Amino acid sequence: MDLLLDDRALAQRILDHIDNKTTDLGDRCWQEPIANYRSQERFDLELERVLRRTPTPFCPSAALTEPGSYVARDAAGVPLLAVRGADSVVRVFRNACRHRGAQLACGSGRTNAFVCPYHAWAYGTEGTLRNIPHEYGFPGLDKTTHGLVPVHAEEREGIVFVTQDSASPQMELGAIPPLLGPDMKLVSVTENDIAANWKVFAEGFLEGYHIYPTHRDTFYPVQFDNLNVIEHFGRNSRVTFPYRNVQKLRTIHPDQRNVAGTVTHVYHMFPNVMIATFPKRIIMTVLEPISIDATRTITYTLAEATTLAGGTAAVENDADFVNQGAKEDRAIVESIQRGLATGANEMFEFGLFEAAIVHFHSNLHTLIGTKA
Repeated sequence: MDLLLDDRALAQRILDHIDNKTTDLGDRCWQEPIANYRSQERFDLELERVLRRTPTPFCPSAALTEPGSYVARDAAGVPLLAVRGADSVVRVFRNACRHRGAQLACGSGRTNAFVCPYHAWAYGTEGTLRNIPHEYGFPGLDKTTHGLVPVHAEEREGIVFVTQDSASPQMELGAIPPLLGPDMKLVSVTENDIAANWKVFAEGFLEGYHIYPTHRDTFYPVQFDNLNVIEHFGRNSRVTFPYRNVQKLRTIHPDQRNVAGTVTHVYHMFPNVMIATFPKRIIMTVLEPISIDATRTITYTLAEATTLAGGTAAVENDADFVNQGAKEDRAIVESIQRGLATGANEMFEFGLFEAAIVHFHSNLHTLIGTKA
């Protein structure tokens, strides 16, 4: 069974919404307590019961193109190290030496072995402990039991997913649609720190109700205000933002319609990753919670090999349009974070236009074990 609408059905729903001046509506409104954005206890539960127990996108496969390619970063507060082995399998380990815990790598690169910077214990890309300098000083130590500690990893649809607590019943990834194809190439990786709770930032990706007020001179001339198609697959969502040029599909027979270049899809890969499609590129943004009022974004920009064949100019032009809108979103979410301190609200009110946000919070409450 198809997880999401095909192009024919999606195009027709969008055109119907344009004609009727409507948008997709959810089946309920939602009130989210402000305390859930400000509570350290709630933040700790989100890390423990959600971000460490569910399959969470760690990086695109395109960041690990060759044997020995690695990406090291913190996920849910835990240093992790993803590496593609000589057998082409991606493995993920806890990024700590088995001697005295120093981290073995940072950032990204390519290597044949991870050598601890403290005492030079060396590990292969498959995680085995290969060498201990002056090994006679550790009589009885069994190197076969002192390899890097793995976490559950699964490579699906161009993404590496990790489940840190794989003993959890929540670890099943489930069916997902095609996301990042095998021809995608990594263009850039950027990191930014945002002065806002990770959920406040996530919510901004998941509705088009704000397009005109927030993006009047950037996205609104190209897109529609408050016109979205919202679909769910498992705990995840796809929110479609049509461009005004979608009207050209009216002249094409319904069976031949292709929405490429006429919409942006935002895939919310629960809990904290957004994959947004644009005409010349795809961006995968990880919203990594740092504290109750700070989020680190790791943004992977990818493009098809054919797009990059003539250089990066097309991707850069595409990026200019999106980056200005992203600045506007950042200003709003940081303003919301500051507003939390006013005490003006006990609840955030999410309406029928914001069904993807309702789906997000409903799943958070279910996994944490709180009353929705």
